[in-house]
Amino acid sequence: MSQPLIAVEKVSKSFGGVRANSAVSITVEEGKITGLIGPNGSGKTTLFNSIVGYHPIDSGSIKFEGREISKLLVPQIARLGLLRTFQQTRIYAEMDCVQNMLISVPHRNATLTDMFRAYPAELQDEAEHLLEFVGLYQKRHLISGDLSFGQQKLLEFAMALMNKPKVLLLDEPTAGINPTLINGLIDRLKRANQEFGITLFVIEHNMRVVMNLAENIYCLAHGELLAEGHPEEIQNDQRVIDAYLGAH
Repeated sequence: MSQPLIAVEKVSKSFGGVRANSAVSITVEEGKITGLIGPNGSGKTTLFNSIVGYHPIDSGSIKFEGREISKLLVPQIARLGLLRTFQQTRIYAEMDCVQNMLISVPHRNATLTDMFRAYPAELQDEAEHLLEFVGLYQKRHLISGDLSFGQQKLLEFAMALMNKPKVLLLDEPTAGINPTLINGLIDRLKRANQEFGITLFVIEHNMRVVMNLAENIYCLAHGELLAEGHPEEIQNDQRVIDAYLGAH
């Protein structure tokens, strides 16, 4: 059996006296869509931040393609092909959508000054193609700060795709999005996985979304791993129902 793309083994992380993650072990298989659920405060975002290098772990191991990455910095991990999005979008609100796309790949430019010079035509074509992929082609020249919150999330998703990640960690991708846009987003996430070969690891509170999207789901509660399984198993796990779905 091949090694997982991401292997988190007994990872613990505390902030002062608060234990955010306690001996959490999970794996993310290459080419798959993996879900992460749990009530607020269960340690999901902390785990994401640990994986991509936003803060050091206290103990345990995080491996990407078999390589220990828990001591690496965010830029080093990003260069390996591991990126994440955020609950609150991180876009350049004063720039239009195409400019956001182009500036999201600074590693392709020699200097900071070069960022504001003419970009190669093929790079601009790539940006427009990905904006079309996420449904923003008609708005490509609009200032991104004027987009709806849901459209800004789609733009951030496209910006991540512009970097050609091997794996993308998505933190609450449907939060704040108009319900009419959610089905389209689910479809685009699946297509990114299938057509671009990007492995997805998704935190999601919307149960309908995560059950329709993920092939395997982990549930955290109080910083600990509570359950793991296929969507049907998670839906019927009494521990998950009690901790997260609200048993009566």
